[in-house]
Amino acid sequence: MWVIALTIVALVSACGKASAPRAAQPRPVLPVHISAVQMARLPVATTFGKSPGAPQDQDPFGSETGIVLHPTVARVVYARPGGPPVATLPTAELGSPTWVPVVQSQPAWDRILLPTRPNRSTGWIYLPNGGLRTAYSAYRIRINLATYRLTVFDAGRSLGSWTVAEGAADTPTPAGRTFLLASLSPDHPTYSPLILPLGVHSDTLSTFGGGPGTVGLHGWPDAAVFGRAVSHGCVRVPAAALRILSRVPLGSSVVIVS
Repeated sequence: MWVIALTIVALVSACGKASAPRAAQPRPVLPVHISAVQMARLPVATTFGKSPGAPQDQDPFGSETGIVLHPTVARVVYARPGGPPVATLPTAELGSPTWVPVVQSQPAWDRILLPTRPNRSTGWIYLPNGGLRTAYSAYRIRINLATYRLTVFDAGRSLGSWTVAEGAADTPTPAGRTFLLASLSPDHPTYSPLILPLGVHSDTLSTFGGGPGTVGLHGWPDAAVFGRAVSHGCVRVPAAALRILSRVPLGSSVVIVS
């Protein structure tokens, strides 16, 4: 008996303390259940809509994760995990598939940027409900309003940097992090062969040209505007920049600094 006991003590001493039982992982917070009727009454998170109940982005100049989500069916957006619903996220935005960036995660939930008013609206998606596609974008677009400079990065490598035009003093380009919302090719001759709306709106214009005042990136035929604050809030870019921007996936990060 003593030999056996001494042997056990020696093994414990040699191997260290016996491991404690692994603590059970907390269960993910479940979403509030809502009916189809209740879901239909929620505001739709598009550039034309408003989501007054959506929480504001608390880190508007922080880096995004690079993860982007696409709803294959309309999904409920919540104020917080387990909190009230504030909107629905549709499958398409301005004729393009909806892709939104993830800015925060916790078990079973992702926090996303929304393209609605007010600017910097966010919301939470419950992942186990399905109806989502996930991808990763290594692209980043950075716009420095103080230097009139737009730079495109791919996995941290600069693909080019250009002098651009930005919003005039009474219609400034809003600062903060946003994302590439859609890609529009006009069906008639216009000032730009491609228009790239962002998930942000003018802070001074509630509407423009019949639209909701969405800020975007687009070309401009007169190079004299570059390096000046002359637009209604959109960022006008040279043709070379627009060619590079046309390759950036929807949902990719755009950070505008003043």
